[in-house]
Amino acid sequence: MDAQPTAPVPPPGCPAHQPGGRVPLYGPEYAADPQAYYAYLRHYGPTAPVEIAPGVDATLVTDYATALQLLQDSGSFRKDARRWRDFNEGRIPADSPVLPVLAYRHNAMCADGAEHLRLRQSIADSMMRIDPMRLSRSVERISDFLISQFGERGSADLIGSYAKQLPLFVFNELFGCTADIGDRVFFGITGMFDGVNAEKASEVLFQAVGELIALKRRKPGEDVTSWLLKHHTGLSDDEMLHQVSLLLGAGAEALVNLIGNTLHRLLTDHRYAHEGGLIDEAMDDTLWESPPMTNFAAHYPVSDMEFAGQKLTAGDLMLVSFAAANTGPALSAARKAGSNRAHLAWSAGPHACPSKEPARQIAVSAIENLLNRLPDVELSVPEESLTWRPGAFSRGLVTLPARFTPIKPVSRPSRQSTIPAPAPAPQSAAKPRHEQAGGWSKFLNWLTK
Repeated sequence: MDAQPTAPVPPPGCPAHQPGGRVPLYGPEYAADPQAYYAYLRHYGPTAPVEIAPGVDATLVTDYATALQLLQDSGSFRKDARRWRDFNEGRIPADSPVLPVLAYRHNAMCADGAEHLRLRQSIADSMMRIDPMRLSRSVERISDFLISQFGERGSADLIGSYAKQLPLFVFNELFGCTADIGDRVFFGITGMFDGVNAEKASEVLFQAVGELIALKRRKPGEDVTSWLLKHHTGLSDDEMLHQVSLLLGAGAEALVNLIGNTLHRLLTDHRYAHEGGLIDEAMDDTLWESPPMTNFAAHYPVSDMEFAGQKLTAGDLMLVSFAAANTGPALSAARKAGSNRAHLAWSAGPHACPSKEPARQIAVSAIENLLNRLPDVELSVPEESLTWRPGAFSRGLVTLPARFTPIKPVSRPSRQSTIPAPAPAPQSAAKPRHEQAGGWSKFLNWLTK
C-alpha cells in the first residue's frame, strides 16, 4: 500500500512549499477556491503565515476558539494601526492596495479602551434610532427603482445593477445626503471597491462626507449624520469625518457582498433554487460558509509574546479569518447541533459589528423584494463560469448574470406611503463630470416626477 502524505499539498499557484514561503491570500487562484487555502493553512495550527498583498505579511488566525481569544483580549492585542511594525519600519510598499483599508483612521475601528467605547457608543446609539418600518419602506422603494431600470429587459447583472447599488442608495437616505453629495459618495465608494483610481475616489468620498457634516451642522434632520452630531459624546469634525466614512464604506462593502453572496446561494444551491428554502436560512448559510468579510479584524500585539504556540513580536499584523474559523472542524458539530448563528461573520468581542441588525434587515428586505418582483429569476450562465473578486479581506462576485420574465416598469410609490426623501440640491457646474455619477439624483427625480 502506498504511503499517504502527512501534510496537505499547497493549492495550485501557492508558493508556500518554498522555504520560509507565506501563503498568498490574493490573486485569481485564491479567489477561485479560498477554502482550499484555508484547509492548507490549518496544518500550521491555529495561526498561519500569510501574505495579504505583495510585500505585506500577516499572521492569520484560522481556528474558532483562538479567534475568540484574540478578539476578546483587548489587553494583549490592540486595534490602533499606528502600532503596525512593518509599516513603521518602511517595509510596506507605498502603493500597496491594502493600505487604504489598514491605515489608521480616527474612528471606532482603530481605537482602543475608553476612546473606543466613546466612539462606538455614538455609533450604536445613532444606529439604534433607525426605525425598522422606515428602513423597510426605504429599502423597498430603492429596490423598486433599481428593478425599474432593468426589469423590462428580462436580464441583468444582479451585482452591478442591484447588489452594488442598493446599499449605497439606502445609506445615502439614512445619512441624509443631498443629490450632489450622494452622487459623489456613490462615486467615491464604488471607485474604492473597484480599485479604479482609488486614491481619487477616496478623496472624493472624504470631501463629500465633509460637506455632508457641515450641512447637517447648519441644518440637522432625522438622519444618522445629525444624530451623530448631536450625540452627547461631542464628536469633533475630524471624528465625524472618519466615523461617517467608516459607516458608509465598510458598511456598504459588507452589504454588497452579503446580498450578492446570498443571491448566489439562492440561485445555485438546489435546496433553495428548487426546494423553496427560506431567505433567512440561505443568509445564515452564507454567513457561515461565504461571509462578506473573510479575513479582517486587524490587531497588533502590545508586546513580544507567545500566542497559540507561535512567537509574536510587538506590532505584528494579526488578522482573523472569519471564513476559515467558521468552516473549521471544531464548528461543524456546533452548527449541526442547531447553533446556526454562532458564526464569526459579525466578528466578536468589543469590536463586534454594532449594526448587524439593520444590516441584516436591509439585506433580507432587498432580496425579498427582488424575488417577489422577479419570481422566476435564474442564473443565466454556468455556475462554474462565475468569477470572484481577488482581494484578501472580502468575498464577493464580480458579476451575477440572471434572466427572468420581463416585467413592466415599477411605478414610483405614492408620496403618501413613503417617508420624505432628502431634497435634491443643484449640481455644481464646477465639479468634474466623473464626480457626478448621477445615480442618487436619478432616484430622487424618480420619486418626485
